[in-house]
Amino acid sequence: MAGDCGNDSRRALGYTHGTLHTKLTIRGWALVVLLAAATVTLTWKAKKLEKMLLDHTDTAALTDQTVPEIRAQSLAGKAIATGEFKGKKKFVVSFWASWCGPCRMELPELKAFYEKYHQDDSSFEVIAVSTDEDRYQAEKYVKDAQLPFPIVWDESGKIATDYRVEAIPVLYVVDENGKAVFGEVGYGFGLDESLRQHLGLKANHEKKAGEHDSGSH
Repeated sequence: MAGDCGNDSRRALGYTHGTLHTKLTIRGWALVVLLAAATVTLTWKAKKLEKMLLDHTDTAALTDQTVPEIRAQSLAGKAIATGEFKGKKKFVVSFWASWCGPCRMELPELKAFYEKYHQDDSSFEVIAVSTDEDRYQAEKYVKDAQLPFPIVWDESGKIATDYRVEAIPVLYVVDENGKAVFGEVGYGFGLDESLRQHLGLKANHEKKAGEHDSGSH
């Protein structure tokens, strides 16, 4: 009886014993074609991804080039003009956003470095440029993280465009002549050592106990 129920069901669906094999064969070929197309697509995407990975570099776009001047106002309302550093001091510029996971890993290290080495008369400055679309989100993160260095909100995206920032975080070390002597895309370990090296600081070049600076947002 079970077999009969099966036959009745096939007839109800429009199949007969003779046409069932043919229709399944057609569907089978259609499935093969779809699988083949999917395989080609996946292979193409894999090759594209492989090419992207092979072409990928952690070196930022303006490394070893003269960088544009940053003229902006910090979140604290102070005027910033990196052109004034020329011939006087180096500076670090970090591009970040509050929603960016790697940025949230890098900024605390940058904060620790700044608090460890920076003084009012230091030979370097740190500027962090927020690429957040919402100023409130940038301000909230800065307040929560208690970042001690000047923060700029890049409202129009001009600074990021000038620095050819396509992914964040991006960090540059710029020398006294305005040339980026180091540039990195993404978060990497050993930030303290890398910054000391490119800023020309020695390991023992730390603040003395009780020393403070007037760095602000």
